[in-house]
This record gives sequence, C-alpha cells and structure tokens, in this order.
Amino acid sequence: MDVTTNLSLGDPLEPARKATAAMLRERDPSFSLPQPFYSDERLFQIDMQEIFHKEWLIAGMTCEIPAKGNYLTLQIGANPIIVLRGAEGQIHAFHNVCRHRGSRLCVSDKGKVAKLVCPYHQWTYELDGRLLFAGTEMGADFDLKDYSLKPVKVKTAGGYIFISLAEHPPAIDDFLATLAHYMEPYDMENTKVAVQTTLMEKANWKLVLENNRECYHCNGSHPELLKTLLEWDDVTDPRASQDFKDQVAACTSAWEAEKIPYAHASFGLRNRIVRMPLLKGTVSMTMDGQPGSKKLMGRIQNPDLGSMRILHLPHSWNHCMGDHLIVFTVWPISAQETMVTTKWLVHKDAVEGVDYDVARLREVWDATNDQDRRLAEENQRGINSSAYQPGPYSKTYEFGVINFLDWYSERLLNNLGDTPATRLRQVGAE
Repeated sequence: MDVTTNLSLGDPLEPARKATAAMLRERDPSFSLPQPFYSDERLFQIDMQEIFHKEWLIAGMTCEIPAKGNYLTLQIGANPIIVLRGAEGQIHAFHNVCRHRGSRLCVSDKGKVAKLVCPYHQWTYELDGRLLFAGTEMGADFDLKDYSLKPVKVKTAGGYIFISLAEHPPAIDDFLATLAHYMEPYDMENTKVAVQTTLMEKANWKLVLENNRECYHCNGSHPELLKTLLEWDDVTDPRASQDFKDQVAACTSAWEAEKIPYAHASFGLRNRIVRMPLLKGTVSMTMDGQPGSKKLMGRIQNPDLGSMRILHLPHSWNHCMGDHLIVFTVWPISAQETMVTTKWLVHKDAVEGVDYDVARLREVWDATNDQDRRLAEENQRGINSSAYQPGPYSKTYEFGVINFLDWYSERLLNNLGDTPATRLRQVGAE
C-alpha cells in the first residue's frame, strides 16, 4: 500500500499490527510461532512492509551486470526494482516505475540499455535516474529535474549487491567490510553465473528459512547433500565430535598457509560467515565430492577449502568452495507461497563443457532443493490444520531456528515501533 492511500484511507492493517506485536511479546522463544505467522495474509503483508521493505536484501551479484548499461530486475512484494551499472562502474538501484504514469520501464529479467526508455510513452532516463526526455507535449513549464526515478538504497561488497527500500535502513557496513575481506580470494568481479534456477514452494517464507537453519532433518531427507556436507557450523557446537575438531584444526593450518579467511564472524543474529571442512576426501558439493569446475576461483590454488557458509537474514544462505559458489535467495510471494532462487557461480573464463558441466554442477542442490520444497510444503499443510499449536524446538539440533525467530521477532517488533520504551510511553499516556 502506498503512502497516499495510507494518508487518505488510514491503515487497514492497524488491528493486525497490534495483534502481531502482542503475539510476539507473549510467545515462548523455544517454540514455533503461532499459526497466523505462517498462514494469515494480513500478517504476510506486515512481514513485507516491516521486514522485506526495511531490511537489506541481496538483489544479485555484481558479475551479473558487468558493464555500463547492464541491468537486472526483481520484484519485492508489489515493488518492481531495477539494478544497473552506470557510468564509471557505479551501481544504482531504482524503483522500476516511470514517473509519468507508472509503467514499468524494464520488463526483462536482465538486459543492456544505453538509456532507460519507458515503453509506454518513451520518457527517457539517464542511467543515474535523471529524466532526459519527456516530449514537448508536457508544456513549456515542465521541469525534467522534478521527475527523476525514485532511488533505492544500494551497497556492494564481495561481489554481492545489497538493496533496501527503507529510507533509513539498518547499519550493515561492519558486516560488508568483513564480507569483502572473506570474499577477496574469489575475485568476484571475474566470475559469472553458470546456471540459475527458480523454485516455487507452497509454503510461508519463514518455513523455508526454518528448514534451512537446521540439519535435524538431513539424515532422513538429504542423501545427496550428505555425500559432502558436515552439518556442524563450528567446533563449539555441542554435538561436534573430536574427529571433526581434529579435521578443522588440520584444515585451518592449510588455509592459513594460503591466507584464506576462515574464522567464525557473526554480526548479531542477522549475519554470519564461517568456513567449515567438507566430508574427508571431498572438496566440492558434487555427487562424487570432486571439483565441479576445473578452473578454480580467483587466486585460489587448493580446491580443498571446505565450504564458506554465509548467512544473511532475512533471506539468503550461501556456500563458497574453491571451484564454485552457490547463492540462495528467498522471496515471499504470498502468505503460503515462496520463490527460491539458486545461482551457481564459476570463474568467468571457465568454459562450459570443458571446465564444467552444468548438470553435474547443479545435481546435488537440485535434489536437495526439491527435497526441502516437499518438507516445507508438508509443514505448511500441517500448520494450516485446526489442530496445530506451537511446538518445542530442540535447543541443540534446532538452535539455528531459534536464532532466526529471535532475530525476526526483534526486528518485527522494532520496525512496528513496539519496543519497551514505546510501551512505557503508551502506558504513561493512558
């Protein structure tokens, strides 16, 4: 809903906002969320307005728009967005909405343009968003400077493009500086997307994230993934075996010799980077555990780098290996539908059919993504039942889920303006 409508009609979600804040304040953090958080369309709209319109999101990779005029588009709720590379390599982001009568400017997922030209009435914009041409029909007193494209906040680091629709998004620079350091060995400007997939899941976006944040289900569901993946995120995990700790110690010595960053770095509950070994004898997330691409990334000489795992809430997880990277992003569509995109990145000089085979590259995660889709959809079907009530999480096996929902609850309450200080002021006013 746009600001004009809010001003003229009020906010029809206001009762739902108050109820949402109350449910979050009263919930047991060690239990799953109340049913409306996974199924109610009003609460979905609140999620979009207060999480996906206010937090930082990964829009894509810088290598996807390598040259001036290259662009990519995406949809965040009702908001079409365009991200493009302008003059001198600068990356811009705008609402993909013409300032004339609101038509989308770019209708393709990706492309290259000299200028941004609206297909409806040919209003023309510079790549930095300035309106250049609107025709003499607008009259002599029409000022082009008043109708630039509406900008979207954008930052880049380590080959990733982050955007936020918020006027004042949360601080993220410390994480981005660390991300740039950890991604340095990969030389991300000299990579390319080898293949991308899109999966539609009939489940709430939070169920997709909850499923990702634990490996409690892995043994029963992911035979392909467990050919290489070790489920622990750190040697401090209470379930980590001594063999695993010894393997980490041996690997970190080798990584230090090559000056490969690996130490666990966390930024609250929203962001985490950590490099962990893969199963002994494997170096990449392929069916046989061997490199998916013969040409290694950046300055990397040793393919045995394990998997550097990057978490970015509310919607992304990543696996970075010596030969290729995998970037996952989650995009809410409705209360019970979510789009998951997966991108496999390789060195830009790697040749398909020579250095890598696309089918082999994506085999493990195609299977895993589909297995996770079925799990999330069955989870959603059960939650829709009148018999559902929040259930307890395992504090050892599902601590990642607890962390995600703690972050979500804190950010949603904060963005709703429901904080202890606010509540005290309200009580005083009463």
